[in-house]
Amino acid sequence: MSEQTLTPPQTPFIRDLAAGLAAHAEQVFGLMGNGNAHLIDALRDLGLAFTPVRHEAATVASADAYARVSGKLAVATTTYGAGFTNTLTALAEAAQARVPVLVVVGDEPVAGKRPWDVDAAMLSRAVGAEHVVLTADRVADEVRESVALALEKRLPVVLAMPYDLVSAPVAARENLSTGDVVDTATAARLLATAKRPVVLAGRGAVLAGAERQLAELVGLTGAATASTALARGIHDPVADLGVTGGFGQEAAMATLETADVVVAVGASLNQFTMRFGDALGEGAQLIRIDAERVQAPRTNHRVSQHLLLGDAREVLEALNSELRETNATPASFGAEVARGVASGELRVRETGPESGVCEDGRLDPRAVASRIAALLPEDAHITQDGGHFIAWANMFLPVAKPEHMTMVGTAYQTIGLGFGTVAGVAAAAPDRTIVLSTGDGGGLMALADFETAIRTAQSLVVVCFNDAAYGAEVHLYGVMGLGQEPMLIPDVDFAALGEAFGAEGVRVETLADLDALERWRDAGARGAIVLDCRVSRSVVAPYQREVQRVNGIDVSAE
Repeated sequence: MSEQTLTPPQTPFIRDLAAGLAAHAEQVFGLMGNGNAHLIDALRDLGLAFTPVRHEAATVASADAYARVSGKLAVATTTYGAGFTNTLTALAEAAQARVPVLVVVGDEPVAGKRPWDVDAAMLSRAVGAEHVVLTADRVADEVRESVALALEKRLPVVLAMPYDLVSAPVAARENLSTGDVVDTATAARLLATAKRPVVLAGRGAVLAGAERQLAELVGLTGAATASTALARGIHDPVADLGVTGGFGQEAAMATLETADVVVAVGASLNQFTMRFGDALGEGAQLIRIDAERVQAPRTNHRVSQHLLLGDAREVLEALNSELRETNATPASFGAEVARGVASGELRVRETGPESGVCEDGRLDPRAVASRIAALLPEDAHITQDGGHFIAWANMFLPVAKPEHMTMVGTAYQTIGLGFGTVAGVAAAAPDRTIVLSTGDGGGLMALADFETAIRTAQSLVVVCFNDAAYGAEVHLYGVMGLGQEPMLIPDVDFAALGEAFGAEGVRVETLADLDALERWRDAGARGAIVLDCRVSRSVVAPYQREVQRVNGIDVSAE
């Protein structure tokens, strides 16, 4: 698919904010993310010097040091959520040292908090900094007042940018969903008449230990199955559509869209699982089983939503009891899906050119992940960082059981925690091969614990999808037309870094270079091997295409 380049959208708020900052500072230290991408682009348009750093703490630490050495005011900038909380130690240092710094961060929308938003005002003041929430009407005055406050009190001032003032306006699709709390008898009646039922399991089902109850529900209803990324492996694979959302196979997701009744057990049904509203088709009945009242997910078709409150295992047992009472004949949908799985029709994955090499000379990440999947020891544990590359492990690497997959960072939309997870997995499952999937951006952010990972794991494969960029930003804001320099990372030799820490390092530039993983496995899979996979930025993950689409980017043309 081709990517449509758009004119960089700058709201009047961003233009006024950038102009206000440019009147008082010449130097910016930052790390780009969703909350500050447009600001960074506007500041660079105005000629401010921009230095990209690799961890959000360094944005404030660099601005602090600049102010101490030059006597001038500097700007630090990060995104919202994890981007802001990562600055807190450096922010506390600047406050204690009485160094005036402007820290411009993304913040929750005026319309209200999202799951990854935090109380930035409370956190700022807790470490001794001042905090100002910028507004559309007074942003120029607020910048001027904040500069005066920083200089007068000799303190850092956090300027919070509400996300809906920062981003270009995108028309929201109407949510046509309704929701009501029902009992198991009502849910059983819906399932008893279903022709194309699906049982979708999430992490809540795993935590509840509801695998047996799920299997019984599938048998009673004749349903096909599916799961979220964190519940992979919970179902019998015979009639399983796989991971739901942007990590799923295209044919399987098209099949899911034909379901008439979907039982979602312990699944948050976030925007990625729901394919930004397109996962379920017109007229579907969605029955959610959750321990607490949950917000109805956005859907782009008319979907009736019902909620069963309670522990997943207990509710499923009650629902199964009701279904047995109905004596309904199980549907044939599960058998239909099983035939598609057996034939391979629902398991098609695009892996790129046969050589695995893209036109830019770097490897196709799909081919890399597919080849690695075939070479891993059995029963490996997959753990991963956050970033554009998260698709490749979820789409290609095998997971035998839900507890064999760890995704730390996706809930809070952060990167840089991947290396830090390895010691925990190693302590919990010391005899299992650990496979860390990370990117070069998150890898650099977590570099200190590269050594920890190698030291603590008895059997470790580090797969670095090294595209010399923050890929998620390139594939959204770069496509929008924002300058890509702040999104790019010079090539870093992670293989050499791994060797410096005591691992075997392999620079993977052809698929044949992955033979080293086979040799390592066949020699006993002991110690650590680091695969520095030089992958192409030209390959965009399917879930990222969905992100592009909801941001108004045309991805339909070949």
